[in-house]
Amino acid sequence: MIDLSDLDPFASGYNRHCYQHPDEPTLCLKVLRPENIEARYQRQAWPKKVLGKARIDDNRQELRAHQQQAIRKLLAEGQSSLVWAHLPRFHGSADTSLGTANVSEFISGSEGLPAETLEHYLQRRGFDQSMQEAVDRFGHWLSETGILTRNLLPHNLVIAVRNGQPELFLVDGLGAPAIPDTLAVLPAWRRRYIERRVRRFYLRINWEIGDRNDSWEASQKL
Repeated sequence: MIDLSDLDPFASGYNRHCYQHPDEPTLCLKVLRPENIEARYQRQAWPKKVLGKARIDDNRQELRAHQQQAIRKLLAEGQSSLVWAHLPRFHGSADTSLGTANVSEFISGSEGLPAETLEHYLQRRGFDQSMQEAVDRFGHWLSETGILTRNLLPHNLVIAVRNGQPELFLVDGLGAPAIPDTLAVLPAWRRRYIERRVRRFYLRINWEIGDRNDSWEASQKL
């Protein structure tokens, strides 16, 4: 049992808190926020409620996402370095004082602090040349590996220096919904799915650095 009672999360989303492991600082622990999971469940229409709370359990979804075909195939072929080139190394789950946590590599920036998100970087420096190149490498990696993600959002990617240059790491949003995941056995469908995600990612970046007169949701309807 990992005791997190005296720790503050270094990052929080709506569904999970992220903690640095108290005994192994190179590891990140993602713990569900049950009160928000319950609130999200209660807001759903009854047909979705019938499907249960497991479908909105981010830890469960992340475990499943790491079992997707592309990742299993690459690891079986001994290409782990390619898999983890833009993903935190994943170590399964562990029991904590706050419930079961997903355990992954803690991606750090300068002085061992949590790595900066792409969202924060864009706010500070815009979409400069070095980040354009990093995004391009990330998109190429997705195409090369065939790894499926949900919509790519700047707050779900962090930046770490590798081999003297900034690289993006996807810390949330791995995996695809059930139907796309099933259809991904078709190479042409998988390729189009990834291409759509990458194109949408660039649109989101342009929205992030723009005037934001419209919300992101409203901008999709233009």
